[in-house]
Amino acid sequence: MKHFIVFDLDGTLLNTLPDIATAMNRVLFRFGMPQHAIESYKQFTGNGAKVLTQRALAGQEEMVDHVYPAYLNEYARNSRVKTEPYEGIVDALKALHEKGIALIVYSNKDNPEAQDVIRHYFPDIPFAAVVGSLPDVPLKPDPTALRDLLSELELDPADGLYVGDTVMDMQCANAVGIYAVGALWGFQSKEELEEANPAVLIEAVPDLMRVVKERFGV
Repeated sequence: MKHFIVFDLDGTLLNTLPDIATAMNRVLFRFGMPQHAIESYKQFTGNGAKVLTQRALAGQEEMVDHVYPAYLNEYARNSRVKTEPYEGIVDALKALHEKGIALIVYSNKDNPEAQDVIRHYFPDIPFAAVVGSLPDVPLKPDPTALRDLLSELELDPADGLYVGDTVMDMQCANAVGIYAVGALWGFQSKEELEEANPAVLIEAVPDLMRVVKERFGV
């Protein structure tokens, strides 16, 4: 038996919201379009950068082909200005690794960006796998990519936890059969997460360690 934890990235490991919002608002400003409050971006994220763009355009989807590449370029150049790990996350990841738990990152962020972000913010954490969105592979909540990854790593869904902050994370976890842990420090509300049937909701990182002890006995 090998215990593991799948982590979402944006809103779970890293607070990326300020840099996402700033990058998109800059691009919207250049195109002469309305900008949005940072809090609004909590509702725009979770389904990849293209859907983020569509939501930010708010009814002007004909501009997607112009705004989307401009956003990708802007965010790539300014994705590490205010982004930072949530309080206690780095120490928790180190402690989990020391307990022999395999650590996995599974994100709807573009795969190269997800890999790069993890290397930058968590250089000392030996993740078993880091997977972002890939061409021709459906985004979560579709369970295909995660099922394939667990099979490749020879991990049993019953032996893991899935920690995420969005409805998509909870839906994906439930579809794969992994114990779904909703992180309330992220981008979506308690009410939204409750509707997605998580196994448990946690308010802070120390609560995760409690769940790990309860589920894994370590």
